[in-house]
Amino acid sequence: MKVQVECYAGRKGDERPVRFRLGQHEYMVEELLDQWYGPEHVCFRIRANDGNLYILRHHTSVPDGDWELVSFRGPRQ
Repeated sequence: MKVQVECYAGRKGDERPVRFRLGQHEYMVEELLDQWYGPEHVCFRIRANDGNLYILRHHTSVPDGDWELVSFRGPRQ
């Protein structure tokens, strides 16, 4: 599922997501839990302000690569 992402732009460009939009809902990134790199993408495991966990993947092999939602998990009870 494609997602719109706004990133913190530090000295290396878009370094990490700070806000993202799924459909009509906008979420703030509360915590960056993990980050890993693949040959053509970078993934971020985050906790959003709704308490849920998300994995977002940014395709970095092309300029202005797409973002997509890879995984979603609700809070543990």
